Amino acid sequence: MAQLVRFGVSMDAELLAAFDGLIHRKDYANRSEAIRDLVRDALVQSEWDEDAAPAAAALCLVYDHHTPDLTARLTRIQHEFAESIVSTLHVHLGPRDCLEVIILRGMPGHLQRLADRLISARGVKHGRLVATTTGTGIT
Repeated sequence: MAQLVRFGVSMDAELLAAFDGLIHRKDYANRSEAIRDLVRDALVQSEWDEDAAPAAAALCLVYDHHTPDLTARLTRIQHEFAESIVSTLHVHLGPRDCLEVIILRGMPGHLQRLADRLISARGVKHGRLVATTTGTGIT
């Protein structure tokens, strides 16, 4: 484990109370754990903003599979980006709707372009890209 360093943070009392409420709702053991997660989130976001190192992501799509040509379009787009797709999970949510979760790995800008193309396809009801890291460089 890396050496732990203690440091102080000054914060408005109302902001700290709101943060403590968040810590409680998310079931953190203490403020330090919550702050570490916030720092890690900022570092991951920085990795994505810099677009300089491979990253990972999960793309969730909800769509109506009865939309004409939608399944074929989604498949065609995925084949264009095949090198970035690690795995796909397809779940039937009801008689018309499907959930697809696509696990991605590659350069952040490339992954974002793939997500944008899939999310914007006519017939996709909702899409969300969850950007994360490959774990390299983040402790």
